[in-house]
Amino acid sequence: QVQLVESGGGLVQAGGSLRLSCAASGSRFSFGYMAWYRQAPGKQRELVAAITSGGSTNYADSVKGRFTISRDNAKNTMYLQMNSLKPEDTAVYYCTARRLIVRDDYWGQGTQVTVSS
Repeated sequence: QVQLVESGGGLVQAGGSLRLSCAASGSRFSFGYMAWYRQAPGKQRELVAAITSGGSTNYADSVKGRFTISRDNAKNTMYLQMNSLKPEDTAVYYCTARRLIVRDDYWGQGTQVTVSS
């Protein structure tokens, strides 16, 4: 059974940092596209950052220069380093991944990030 498990969320003051992790398990196929989304109360889920299996990345304009997405393919783990956090970054952060070959998508359960002003 394929699972994605996020960790690293929490409460931090504005200007602080957090590092999220997303560990994938249970798959005999490698993962290609992986991404972080977030959803704030009353808002739609939005793309934060994405990374391909080759390491190409893209970011939402709102996080460029503050967040860095990375991955360790050997560990099937993706990371999101979040610096200079702002109260508007407060949301539940979800990771998603698409398996190569079978091209199916999986989502994690989400981790809460709260930034206090």
